[in-house]
Parts: sequence; structure tokens; C-alpha cells
Amino acid sequence: MLQPMLLRPAKVLIVEDDCNQSQLESDILDLPEYQVTIVETIEDAFDILLKIQFDVVLLDFHLPDRNGDDLCRWIRLQSDLSLLPIIIVTGSDSFSTLPICMDAGATDFIRKPFHPIELISRVNSAIRFKRITENLDSAQSLLFAIARLVEAKDEITGDHCSRLAHGCVVFGKALGLDDESLVALERGGILHDIGKLGIPDHILLKPGKLTKDEWDVMKQHVAIGEKLCSGLLTMKPVLPIIHFHHERWDGGGYLYGLKGEEIPLLARVFQLVDIYDALANDRPYKKALANGKIIEIFKQEVAKGWRDPELTAAFIHIIQDSPKELELPADYQDKSVAVFDDIVNTGVLQALG
Repeated sequence: MLQPMLLRPAKVLIVEDDCNQSQLESDILDLPEYQVTIVETIEDAFDILLKIQFDVVLLDFHLPDRNGDDLCRWIRLQSDLSLLPIIIVTGSDSFSTLPICMDAGATDFIRKPFHPIELISRVNSAIRFKRITENLDSAQSLLFAIARLVEAKDEITGDHCSRLAHGCVVFGKALGLDDESLVALERGGILHDIGKLGIPDHILLKPGKLTKDEWDVMKQHVAIGEKLCSGLLTMKPVLPIIHFHHERWDGGGYLYGLKGEEIPLLARVFQLVDIYDALANDRPYKKALANGKIIEIFKQEVAKGWRDPELTAAFIHIIQDSPKELELPADYQDKSVAVFDDIVNTGVLQALG
């Protein structure tokens, strides 16, 4: 028997109405590396999946109450189950079953009868992939939480990161950007200033004007942030936002004095949302400005050559015609919020303040 190489017992849910078949699968997986649970209907699967965190689901396609693709779709709509691997197990000879299940969110497919080694191999592969993805997801969440801590320390503005993440996606959709770009913009909204973690407090928190030497140090936060996030391959599309969001259309920005379209598109998109958020919300040193005044400022900066004129016109269009879309929804939340809130609840930030 092929022995699985797993770090901890994996919880396997078998959804199968044929007792002989479910017993066969359970017997094959009757090893210390697995904890097997069996249910016979989709409704029973709904109930138990909300109570127990499983590592993989072995799902029969034909069940008495409904087909397996219904469960696949339901699982993919649950935020806490989005990474859960689903292996469809079926005796059907119809090739139409495969695309139906894969389109519904299944991750693998095994046809009856199967060899025990095949079942174990597919289960192990699915579990390993889930655990790698979970580790990556945890690393991203931690990175986001750190970024929020930096933002709280520097800006002292509650939902700044969330507002930026949301507003960038709104603007990106209006521009017709692809899904990868929208994800990068959302992440950039949270991670853009994470490099300030490497800036000494006496500079970062200085209440007065920075000296030239201090300002030269402060500028390095974009390079530091890019280095901090470059270790995760999934962050690659975000790096240009972090690294270049302080460049300016006329070449007067930092660190590299890039001009015009030398500045990556996502950095230019992000920059406009960042400026809007700074102007439209209270800060310790200023009151929020009305949208009319903000539009006036944007037009002045375009006239000075500071901003991309086409992108700025598109963003002004949103401010004028649908400003509510830029407001943060009451139910907006990303995975870093809970981590950040837990940190806040320790009282450490209040003590530092």
C-alpha cells in the first residue's frame, strides 16, 4: 500500500449514498494519516461542512437528493471553504459529467472502479495542494496585518487601507482592467506603504517638516516595501504599485523620476485613488475636502503636468457621477482585518499611542 506523507491526520469527507462504495473508500483510507467521515446526502454534507474543517471531499456525482455539482457550487460560495479540494467519484461513462463538475468547482475526478493506490495518490495530492495554499494564504494575511499596523502607526486613520483597496477596485473596473490587475490593486491598497516598517520612528513620526537627509531616508520606504513583498510570487503584480506609486507624470516624483507611461499603469491608477482618499477624509493635520474642491485640485495637478491626464479625467468622472461607489461598504472586510483587530484588542497600540 502506498503510504501517504502528511504532516498531520487529514480530515476526509466522503459523500456517498452507496454503503458498499463508501465502505470501500473508507477501508482504503483506514490509515493513521486520515480521519474519515461519511454522509449520504448533499443536505448532510451542507450541515457537517459548516461544523468541521475538512481537508478534502470525496463526492459521488449521483446522489438521492441532488447531483454533486450542486455541492461543488455551494462550497465555492463559502469563503471559509474556498480552498477545499473536491474529488468527484463516479461510475458514469458520460463524458459530460467531467466538464459539469469542473465548471462547478471540482478539483479532480476519479472514475469507478479504481485502484486503491490511485485513490490515495489523488487524495494526498489534493491535501498537499490545500496545505501549501493555506500556508501561502496565511503568509499574505500576516503581511497585510503588518501593513495595517504600519498604517495605524503612521497615519492614525482607521479604514484608510480598506478604503484604498475598495476604491482601487472600483476605479480598475471602470477602466476595464482584467481580474489579475484588480486583485493587484486591492492588495496594493493595503501593502503600498508597508516599507515604512523600515523607516526609523524619529523620522516616520516626526511632527514637523523633515530635513533633506530625513526626507531622503523616508523616500526609501517604496524600495523597502518592494523588497519585503518580493518573496511571495503571488505578490509580483503588486510590486510596481508599491515601488512606483510616488512617481509623477512629469518626472518630478521619487525614487527614480519616471515620466509619463514609464510609470506602470497600476501605479498611476493607485496614485489617483490614494490622493483622493487623503483629500476626502479627515487627517490629524487637515479636514476632509468636498468633492468639488478635490476635482479642482486634480485639474490643477493635471495642468501642472503632475498626473496622467486621461486617467485623471476618468477618475473625475467617477467622483462626479457616482461618488457613492468610492465609499467603503459597511460589510467590507478582508482577511487581514480580523488579525489586525485581534492585535488592536490586546491594547498594545493604545499603549504605544
